[in-house]
Amino acid sequence: MAKNVEINDLVIPNHVAVILDGNGRWAKKRLMPRNYGHMQGAKTVEQILEDADDIGIKYLTVYAFSTENWNRSKEEVNALMKILRTYLKTCIQRSNKNNMRVRVIGEKSRLSDDIKDKINELEESTKNNTGLNFTIAINYGSRDEIRRAVTNIVKDTTDGKIQPEQIDEKLISDYLDTSGLPDPDLLIRTSGEERLSNFLLWQLAYTEFYFTDVLWPDFNKKELIKAIEKYNSRDRRFGKVK
Repeated sequence: MAKNVEINDLVIPNHVAVILDGNGRWAKKRLMPRNYGHMQGAKTVEQILEDADDIGIKYLTVYAFSTENWNRSKEEVNALMKILRTYLKTCIQRSNKNNMRVRVIGEKSRLSDDIKDKINELEESTKNNTGLNFTIAINYGSRDEIRRAVTNIVKDTTDGKIQPEQIDEKLISDYLDTSGLPDPDLLIRTSGEERLSNFLLWQLAYTEFYFTDVLWPDFNKKELIKAIEKYNSRDRRFGKVK
């Protein structure tokens, strides 16, 4: 797709990560149940994927369901899982139509077998696609991710597969769920909250942060471009002096 004139002069971040926040508040403002907000939020994800591809973003990662979200009401968790099932069913055809590769990160063992099967089918079906790389964080928590990585490094060290002196930042990154993905250049969080909420703590070390009061279901291409414009105003030195 051709880039819009308004973004021609902007440096487009290679990888954008998004904390999708504000679905419940969006629904409450409209006197609707929280589940309605989550359904609208899922539709916004679909549109933003098209917008990101149009703009020229190569990697988009969204925080869909955290390890802490299990603490929400049983009704809301069940509704979120239902939305996830519906999304996964339609995602394969849509992803292949748009040449989009989809990966899911997080601890999958707690998910239902049918959801795990759909995730495997989706990842396998889209693995050779060469367009936008879309990563969905489901039952994901960065501290849990790091714990699992450390456990596996210790096991492989004990088994003699790696030596202690080989453990550097690259090796640790290779043991994380995001192995093979570049670190995000830009993190966007909607709804006015300004915290990471246990999301990509290792990977966000040198990421630029953008917080907006816009609730996720209201987030659109115009808002995405505003975030990229702000990203362009930052001086990314990575610890160096210019």
